[in-house]
Amino acid sequence: MSGLDPAARPERKLVLCAVDSLRTDKLLEATAGGEAPTFAALIERGSLIGDCVSAFPSVTPVCNSEIVTGRGADGHWISGSNWYHRAERRYVEYGSSFEATRAFGLIRTLYDIVYNMNMAHLSHEVETIFEQLGDHGLRSACTPFLIYRGRTRHEVGLEGLLRRVAVAASFRHATWGPDELFYGELYASRRVDCKPTLARPGTRDEYSGCVGRELVASDLYDFLLFSLPDNDHHSHNFGPEAQVESIARADAAFAELVDAAGGLDDFLARNAVVLLADHAQTRVEHDLPLAAALAEDYRVLGPALVDEHPELAVSPIARAGAVYVLAEGRRGERVHAGVRSRLAELDGVDLFAWLTEPAGAPVERRDGAPPAAAEAVVERGGAELRFRPGSAYVDRRGRGWDVDGDLGALEAEVRDGRLASDAYPDPFSRLWSALTAPHSGDILISASEGFELVDWGGVTHCPGGSHGSLAAGDSLGPLLFCGLEPGIEATHAQWTLRDIAPVVLSHFGIAEREAALRLAPPAGAPIG
Repeated sequence: MSGLDPAARPERKLVLCAVDSLRTDKLLEATAGGEAPTFAALIERGSLIGDCVSAFPSVTPVCNSEIVTGRGADGHWISGSNWYHRAERRYVEYGSSFEATRAFGLIRTLYDIVYNMNMAHLSHEVETIFEQLGDHGLRSACTPFLIYRGRTRHEVGLEGLLRRVAVAASFRHATWGPDELFYGELYASRRVDCKPTLARPGTRDEYSGCVGRELVASDLYDFLLFSLPDNDHHSHNFGPEAQVESIARADAAFAELVDAAGGLDDFLARNAVVLLADHAQTRVEHDLPLAAALAEDYRVLGPALVDEHPELAVSPIARAGAVYVLAEGRRGERVHAGVRSRLAELDGVDLFAWLTEPAGAPVERRDGAPPAAAEAVVERGGAELRFRPGSAYVDRRGRGWDVDGDLGALEAEVRDGRLASDAYPDPFSRLWSALTAPHSGDILISASEGFELVDWGGVTHCPGGSHGSLAAGDSLGPLLFCGLEPGIEATHAQWTLRDIAPVVLSHFGIAEREAALRLAPPAGAPIG
């Protein structure tokens, strides 16, 4: 902590409560039925926006990065729950399933999720809210959340179920996070009487609630990112229609904070609240075996990385996917075109997108950076649409685009002078950010309703719930403001996850900085 005079502390703290996979309709059902009384009280006293737009792909690593940095994947560099690292010539796997983790190696995946995601993969050309708050002498805290990079060094703790794995992996690496970091069995900034449960999905909200109670009771934060991930696990297993039960448990965990403060009135007198979802979920019933389908015609690199001359790497990302064309030159162009033809025929692919050179050839992403003159192409059901940043049209967020082709490819139209799509919220910015990210695939895929891609462990959540696509059902979630500046909900015509970091900084009177002006230490390198 940077030593800010206690008398100069902000008048009201801020709690950012992130409920994984929370759907607006299910939140309202849970509050109306009395299962989530604390959230109901926050809605009554605050302003609820029901259609905050997620990232693309709408999966937790990408979304959490966007929440904490205020940037899309082109800025924060995290491109999915599985992606191909061109420089290291390997897949990065963030735990799509236990079976996928085993396929890539438990130790390798542990390093990537816990350490490399924050210290190496997350761009050091952007700063997180934890870093910026720390630089201004403000105390930050975080319960288990994938993106936590900050200014305070934390030694590994090695407790509970993960101890044997971490010892076997020689995982002794310190990390950098907020002043108070609680990451289950691996990192804890101080001893608390809370049983860590990071290794056991479905039990983490209780741990967050216990830690949060300690943080409130001991006055250990100015900003708290209070993460409640269990709703996602419950929805995957039982479908999004079953969320009311898991929302009730999330509400009970948040109530721990309120109770520690002496009740809701006392809690809100000292804390403003932002409640949000990183993405939503939709029902899935059908498998989409993308890697297997492409392997019928091409040499697809598998988790073992044994093919010396692969033509493709394939990254299943729940209800999205990425194809990396590893063949080069004219051969690479032919492979790219062949993959597109196959995707157009494949049941379960709703749309796919890629970048082209000005002359029309697909962009060859050898160094990860697309050319400045590139444009994006979207194909859906035979309709094709090309776009790039420009001035011909303006979207709901005020960003300009040059567009050519069939707007029906994104079910878009010009409405009240603005380019918009109800079926695919904020599609141009989301696709452009995803396609121009350094670790993007050459072709990105969004799955049809009811389909989920088979991961590298051979697993899907079918029948159950999933997310990841560009479609509204996966992409729109609630955003609730309580105790922030009056009228804040009207400051954007369309809210997205990218807007959250500026809201946090503004609450503390901090203007956003151009993160590229200086690198955020420590500049980690991939390890393990």
